Amino acid sequence: MNNKDKQIPLNFNPKPDYSRDDFMVSNCNLQAIRAVDSWPEWPFFAYILYGPKGSGKSHLAHIFAEHVNKTYYKPVAVKIINANEISINKVALIHQQSRFLVVENLNPKANNEALFHLFNYYRIEGGYILFTAEKSPARMNFKLPDLQSRLNMVPSIAIGEPDDEMLTALIVKLFTDRQIMISQEVLNYIIQNMQRSFSFAIKLVEEIDFISLAKKRAVSTAIVKEAIEYLTANTQPDLFE
Repeated sequence: MNNKDKQIPLNFNPKPDYSRDDFMVSNCNLQAIRAVDSWPEWPFFAYILYGPKGSGKSHLAHIFAEHVNKTYYKPVAVKIINANEISINKVALIHQQSRFLVVENLNPKANNEALFHLFNYYRIEGGYILFTAEKSPARMNFKLPDLQSRLNMVPSIAIGEPDDEMLTALIVKLFTDRQIMISQEVLNYIIQNMQRSFSFAIKLVEEIDFISLAKKRAVSTAIVKEAIEYLTANTQPDLFE
């Protein structure tokens, strides 16, 4: 469906459920959830979970926060912050507010000096950090060599692209979140014809829902086919990164 031909239906973005019960476990993320569950028996004060967009890193971050609160001897604040929001003058305050920290979207463009001081502060003063990223530290070129060397020390676990089992569960969940029921025939068609990635699955269900609402028709294989063709033809370079 061309953008110019689309009627814009009302878009109600489903609110994500970050509970442990709603997290889907498969071979691609088994080691990641085990690492989260193993706290406080970590081999180091920090861990890095990395994987493609849509692979559940934010979900794991919230599961970690929930796990810490259930495991620690008293309720504690677990701060979740984007790496790009960290500045040097915030480091001491962040540690003061929470000794249990999640830093999402670890990337070389974030303030390298701030991340370096944050790393040292938690390591020396005490605390735990769960980092999430799209790539392993070894594949990210941080401008500050001391930061690069320290991040290379942190145990890292990759989240792989989904297998058919995970894709099937993910597709069903994404539709359920939008209160859409699909037939087994439609589900089979999706799994057999879609690109094998978390990001494509998320965009695909969004596009299917969009077309279905615009045409005021129930989800069918014809609508799925149209959505796949549209997304496959889309040339935006960062659409499925």
